[in-house]
Amino acid sequence: MKYPSLYLDWYVRVPEVKYDFRSSGVGTFKYSLDLGEVNLSTNHAHGNPETVWLLAKRYHVAPENLFTSSEGASGQNARVIRVLAEKNPKKNEAIVEYPTYEPLLRHVQEHFPAVKRLEREEGENYKLDSDRLREIISQRTGLLVLTNPHLPSGAVSGASELKEIMSVAREHDFYVVCDEIYAEFNRDATPTIFSIDQEVGIVTTGFSKAYGLGGLKMGAAVADKELVDEFYADTLSTVGVFSNMVEVIMARLLTKGNQTLERNKQKYLTLKKTAEKLLKEKDFEYYPNNSCITFWIKLSVKDTYKWTNEHTTKKCSLATVPGAFFLFKHDYKLVKSNRVRLGLGSLNPDKPLLAEGLDVLEAALKAPY
Repeated sequence: MKYPSLYLDWYVRVPEVKYDFRSSGVGTFKYSLDLGEVNLSTNHAHGNPETVWLLAKRYHVAPENLFTSSEGASGQNARVIRVLAEKNPKKNEAIVEYPTYEPLLRHVQEHFPAVKRLEREEGENYKLDSDRLREIISQRTGLLVLTNPHLPSGAVSGASELKEIMSVAREHDFYVVCDEIYAEFNRDATPTIFSIDQEVGIVTTGFSKAYGLGGLKMGAAVADKELVDEFYADTLSTVGVFSNMVEVIMARLLTKGNQTLERNKQKYLTLKKTAEKLLKEKDFEYYPNNSCITFWIKLSVKDTYKWTNEHTTKKCSLATVPGAFFLFKHDYKLVKSNRVRLGLGSLNPDKPLLAEGLDVLEAALKAPY
């Protein structure tokens, strides 16, 4: 791999802390499966039919438009981006939104020799600007990569905004991959990119963030049938087929376990409301969002990367995600940022350390380091 993720390497190296505000997804979900007798020899070249049907219903598409995997959303992104890069070698330029989730940028850099950035300005509420997109595209542009809700801000792009972007994509003949994993927190509030354009719009998503299914690694993509067939053909030529057991479990969760999934998610959304109240009481400045359990917070600290690593983690047993990890342009230079992403996923919603942790965060800002 030419472009590993600096963020993920940092994440797994952070020592255990009492107040862990790094996780952007639901941290815990337990469920008694009681599957009975299952044929462990079964696999499917185009996904488990029941699971595919259930997910197609969820996303209001035909089953033929669903690509399922046991690689999670990150695996979907990596595979989809690579397949698209190999489709047309002449279209060897890609555009990635800025700021964004660093691993997405690295996936693109791995397979496209030329990468440009589409700025999403804070002063414009991180809106997608189609005019700005037109200024940077070329005949070589083959792919645009977005997130919706936007990572790290949580801003949601509505249908009209997406239509303008997809109009440019159609006009200049390039694909748009949109990672919509955070939309699962409030799926009906976020239009899928595929619902806007069913030819060049591609959704990638998973169920680790909203539902705590990180151990299951269930991933899904929604795309044109011909593309879905290409994704499955690529799978067959690389790993063979994906785990049927993952999809059997997912089907059970989407049916008999659905209410349990939703109740568990709701606990974290309730925790988020409490966090919003506490942050406002403490006069923290953050970008408001209705679709994630994270907060993109502006602090008085000029370099939150240094502050997190040298002060809060070591001296306060508290960790947030430094904003610098979302602000890489092309290389690995860590820019100074006064932002942090504060996530609630690692907290126990039944016995949260939320108020105590925010008190510690507030005290850390006042202490010298």
